[in-house]
Amino acid sequence: MFRPTETCRDITISRGSGEGEETSDLKRSQFTQGREKSIHPPIESHWLLRSPGENKPSSLPKQGIKSMLNYPLRIRDSLKKLGKSKSLRVVLEGVHDPKDEKLIDSFRELLFVEGHLTGKHNDYHTLLRFLRMRDFDFSKAKDTYVNYLKWREEYGVDAIPKEFKFEEYAEVKKCYPHGYHGVDRYGRPIYIERIGMVDINSLVQATTIERFVKYHVSEQEKTLNLRFPACSITAKRHIASTTSILDVKGVGMSNFSKPARCLFMEILKIDSNYYPETLNRLFIVNAGNGFRMLWKALRAFLDARTLAKIHVLGSNYLSNLLEVLDQSNLPSFLGGNCTCSDYGGCLFSDKGPWQNPEIVEMLQLTSITEEIYNTESNRGVASEEAMGTGQNEDSGDGKTEAQKIQALERALVDTNKEIQALKTALDSTKAVSLEMFVVYCCQFKSHHVLFI
Repeated sequence: MFRPTETCRDITISRGSGEGEETSDLKRSQFTQGREKSIHPPIESHWLLRSPGENKPSSLPKQGIKSMLNYPLRIRDSLKKLGKSKSLRVVLEGVHDPKDEKLIDSFRELLFVEGHLTGKHNDYHTLLRFLRMRDFDFSKAKDTYVNYLKWREEYGVDAIPKEFKFEEYAEVKKCYPHGYHGVDRYGRPIYIERIGMVDINSLVQATTIERFVKYHVSEQEKTLNLRFPACSITAKRHIASTTSILDVKGVGMSNFSKPARCLFMEILKIDSNYYPETLNRLFIVNAGNGFRMLWKALRAFLDARTLAKIHVLGSNYLSNLLEVLDQSNLPSFLGGNCTCSDYGGCLFSDKGPWQNPEIVEMLQLTSITEEIYNTESNRGVASEEAMGTGQNEDSGDGKTEAQKIQALERALVDTNKEIQALKTALDSTKAVSLEMFVVYCCQFKSHHVLFI
């Protein structure tokens, strides 16, 4: 589904670097009249790897057990493809902006003080997305983030990837053509929908609105946890957003029946509230007169920051698309040269770096080592040393604010355990003392009787 959640308006592609890096066109995009929200640059610009000429943080830890030498040989050889100066961890994390780092440390401290730091979903990238969503207003970002955590718990989001089975996947694809297909020139995953071919009546027969929404959430989780990291490894830079194409050929008011409106509004709410800052830009192509009339009504439901990322194009859209993606990653029905005949069509293929077995294995290994290192960290090993990031700035005593907060959390848990142990010991002492006192009284009474 399309993701109505980000910021920046027009983005130009700089071809001179040979890497397709993007820069925001501030003169055209900044603060259009009537807008209340700031227009931020693409979210990946916060995590761009520095050029070889700059002073870059150490990407490999010096301690032996925490270095890249710990990866199995086959995986380590694969990592070498990323370049000697770019470890897997640095590529996945990106280089954090020092200003953002301080803001996130302060935001994390606020969440901790108010009891909202649960230990999950509070990484740098997640917190930055919610801060950007609310223009770095801590109070608003906190409320939105807390609602996000509540939704995840109530909806059971963490269990969905493991437990939810969408058996009707093939049937749904036929009446609702959509899917991921390749990457753009920057390395972002490309998401495509042929909304003009949606048969809502067949869709509600193949599945329910509730199951389709749950399937959509599972795909969002897969994008965050697999597609973005896999694209980051391939592109050798941090990837955190998608380029989406919405083909609306033949769409008009008749396409938006009550079930269709219900489905789209529910997905719009989920993407806006719980997956912010994950859309780079959206191309709406084949927009005829029918859709343009509908668009006037639809745009009322979208905020200015989302509208700034949407490009509504007619039938002459190909040149615009080819500016941001290669023709080999564009399906033939959109003017590209890909058919994915081996997979039953492009929108069935889920083509992309996330299908590469070696990359998937690397990510699985990284996930396992993160769990191990986090366990060590909870036992008193500093998180940064365990993970070997070496890229956060010190705050004077060798620790970042985030590390101090984590240490404080551990100390608080240890203190509570000590208090409970003291209470138990005190209760035991009282019981023993009372027993000794009774024995003493009995002995005293017997001696006293003898003397009488």
